[in-house]
Amino acid sequence: MCGIVGLFLKDPRLEVELGAMMSRMVVTMSERGPDSTGFAIYGSDKPGLLKVTLRTLPKFDVSSLLSELEVLTKMPIEAVSRDTHTVLMIPAGSEAVVRAHIDKIPSATIVGSGRRMEIYKEVGRPEEVVHRFKLGTMRGTHGVAHTRMATESAVTTDGAHPFTTGPDQCLVHNGSLSNHNAMRRELISHGLAFETENDSEVAAGFMTWKIRGGDTLKQAMEASLVALDGFYTFVIGTETGFGVIRDPIACKPAVMAETEQWVAFGTEYRALVDLPGIDNAHVWEPVPAKAYFWERN
Repeated sequence: MCGIVGLFLKDPRLEVELGAMMSRMVVTMSERGPDSTGFAIYGSDKPGLLKVTLRTLPKFDVSSLLSELEVLTKMPIEAVSRDTHTVLMIPAGSEAVVRAHIDKIPSATIVGSGRRMEIYKEVGRPEEVVHRFKLGTMRGTHGVAHTRMATESAVTTDGAHPFTTGPDQCLVHNGSLSNHNAMRRELISHGLAFETENDSEVAAGFMTWKIRGGDTLKQAMEASLVALDGFYTFVIGTETGFGVIRDPIACKPAVMAETEQWVAFGTEYRALVDLPGIDNAHVWEPVPAKAYFWERN
């Protein structure tokens, strides 16, 4: 089941409205995924700094963590908290030491990092999660989101999408993979680690492995058509754009639309109907086994 949406803005004048437009798209997919909801937003960056999105348990002392990290990095640390998540702005060269420190804290988990990417996800219906994180107030160039109906693993925040595929990269998935356990074992043998039994995390791990090996994102997406068995649609966010690919059979619903101002993806057309200019948009069903990608400089 599950619902996916993606929105990529060509027109900078719309960036202030990204979160509001995505909020409506996500909530429209509530019936396809009432279990958990997540989204990645690509906002502004600051030279020399890296965004690390942290998920914490209730009553976690963020201020104490900031003090500890400032001692480690010898730099002031900025932070913005939204409900259970906090985005840390750390010196770009300090990610390894920051991750090592946070990994020792049982009540805190890093869910993504990058110059521009922020990831938020929680158990709950889309309208609730969108409200908790105030998605409607966020601005940026593009974003991807997912509403989940769990079929192959437990309903947990860890199992919610997006899953990160590397710095400023993430993946959301509609469908199911039949060979994810075998692929998980293979990827573990190549040094990757997994936190959940979710088949979508395996897909994200596969992309990570291929990109680390020197593939472009497009090549990694195309390689997934051979390596991953099942029915799936992947929507992938990167620092400068987003991509879409469907399996060769493509039985999962998917629709795209494009105008001079934006490109959008929805599991169903109704997720796109409130976008400005949709009446004059080019609307089509993505071709099976074809990699699509849009980006901005």
